[in-house]
Amino acid sequence: MTTMTETASGLREFKMPDVGEGLTEAEILKWYVQAGDTVTDGQVVCEVETAKAAVELPIPFDGVVHELRFPEGTTVDVGQVIIAVDVDGGAAPAAPPAEAQAPAASAPAASAPATPSAPAAPAERTEAPPQKPAASEEKPKPAGRTPVLVGYGVAESSTKRRPRRGVPAQQPEAAAAKVAVQSELNGHGHAAVAARPLAKPPVRKLAKDLGVDLATVTPSGPDGIITREDVHAAVAPAAPAQETPAAAVPASAPAPVRAPAPAAVVTYDGARETRIPVKGVRKATAAAMVGSAFTAPHVTEFVTVDVTRTMKLVEELKQDKDLQGLRVNPLLLIAKALLVAIKRHPEVNASWDEANQEIVQKHYVNLGIAAATPRGLIVPNIKDAHAKTLPQLAESLGELVATARDGKTSPAAMQGGTVTITNVGVFGVDTGTPILNPGESAILAVGSIKLQPWVHKGKVKPRQVTTLALSFDHRLVDGELGSKVLADVAAILEQPKRLITWG
Repeated sequence: MTTMTETASGLREFKMPDVGEGLTEAEILKWYVQAGDTVTDGQVVCEVETAKAAVELPIPFDGVVHELRFPEGTTVDVGQVIIAVDVDGGAAPAAPPAEAQAPAASAPAASAPATPSAPAAPAERTEAPPQKPAASEEKPKPAGRTPVLVGYGVAESSTKRRPRRGVPAQQPEAAAAKVAVQSELNGHGHAAVAARPLAKPPVRKLAKDLGVDLATVTPSGPDGIITREDVHAAVAPAAPAQETPAAAVPASAPAPVRAPAPAAVVTYDGARETRIPVKGVRKATAAAMVGSAFTAPHVTEFVTVDVTRTMKLVEELKQDKDLQGLRVNPLLLIAKALLVAIKRHPEVNASWDEANQEIVQKHYVNLGIAAATPRGLIVPNIKDAHAKTLPQLAESLGELVATARDGKTSPAAMQGGTVTITNVGVFGVDTGTPILNPGESAILAVGSIKLQPWVHKGKVKPRQVTTLALSFDHRLVDGELGSKVLADVAAILEQPKRLITWG
């Protein structure tokens, strides 16, 4: 996809690129430049969050920032222009996007030369110039346009200079009525007359799926934003309205049944409840987990194991000069134990191809490590973990955790995983029933390691004990194979010398 365009005036426009694999939108988290700043080719100008990760975007040319098209916090479709740069360095910077709409409403004559010649057009501009953009933009619905400035009460379209289509002379009153419903005063005191009704992308998709024209929906959200409940409310009374002429017929029972539907709109106590939009990584994780839970038949098995010897080995390895400066902890040896178990039972390392009805055997292990981040759960993976030595594995684990903590994990780092480890023990949890990462065959949950009474050499002694849980896709892994893999991991952790004899 082309991510930049150039205008005759020397302005070059940079578009939101597809920074993932087939992603359709991204949220602008932070701008690193402002209008009037000088930028150079390769300079990072903003950070965006996709459904997979946070990514920094570099500008591909030199110049002076003319305009930032969207403020921070806005979800922008891929292909939308997000920043304009004057490559000649002479143009005055444009006003910030949140204020760009205010002067537009007070100077309708500025767009008059671009208006197509239609008999009724001059009269309509004289009667109600502010109403015309809002009354005409909804019907054409060009794909990939009109991003919404969430929280600002203003929608700014990359097509706001597009000519006004002619409207029959008898419609100005109806257009004015529609704008009166859709226009609210934003937090800055300006009239938020938008090119299209204000709604977030998921709400627009819902309206499209239900066949609802957003121009006919009365908004109830802050700053006149249309919510999902507004769309559902617009659909609910549709059937009774069509049956109104037959209201005199006693047999029309559906009308009383459907009448209460508008009252079912979900409300909440704004003083005691907080609503958090589900987007970015959290939205993608939710969709993936639902898809995995209801696609792959999960089986989970458990084993409790004495890991005292493994914990002693961890302390010894921390003193090894070959591992100085590397991340050495129980997870390192657990990861190595799982890799050895997979080597002994390679059939567990596979995926299910639904389209071709085939099992895809993997001859490599991309080991996923589930990581909790402020933006949600992510599962980056260590590529070709099966071929790494213990120091190399320790180095890769350290880099993976540090990158995830800083929120810099790339989409590529989360693609192509084969099996995953999730360490719930860091939260003091004994065990769990983990859900498979989509496309993978197994996931190992590691519980907390703590002293417990344990029978050792015929006597009850305090030992370091943990519980392992292995979930696997029963289409790929039967009970016998899953049990052997889990038992091997437990055996290695109980007697870590097996890393040498089995590895």
